[in-house]
Amino acid sequence: MKAFAIDRTNGICAALFIVFGTFFALQSLGLEIGTAFRMGPGYFPLVLAIVLILLGLVILVQAMRFEGDPIGYIAWRGSLFILPAPIFFGLTVRGLGFIPSIFLTALIASFASGRMKPLTAFVLSAGLTLFAFLVFSYALGLPFQRFGPWLTPWLPL
Repeated sequence: MKAFAIDRTNGICAALFIVFGTFFALQSLGLEIGTAFRMGPGYFPLVLAIVLILLGLVILVQAMRFEGDPIGYIAWRGSLFILPAPIFFGLTVRGLGFIPSIFLTALIASFASGRMKPLTAFVLSAGLTLFAFLVFSYALGLPFQRFGPWLTPWLPL
């Protein structure tokens, strides 16, 4: 008889999915759920929490069946640049405006790769900013402030 064993990496991942899914499911029960045809504010979070729990269970079953690879090198540089980028955008989009916030967010995130050169990051950020401006401003017609109040004293608008 084969001894019971769980792949440690996938087991930890499954446990996190199940714990977070259970937490959010319990939190959503405090809101009105409604029905599938008349959804309340707690319906969608509850559905997503159940999906998260189910994914955790699938990963847990896989962790018991197959031996996975051990956790290897953690990309700290990527984490230090990718994770703060959307936080920076959220904190500065009202003050700086959409265009500078998108540009600086892309510039921050582009340095997650050690192979990124400053000129390439600048060009990439400018291109992404232009693309986002065209899509959100002209194609979708969203009303956003292009340059915020933090910059208007210095910009001749």
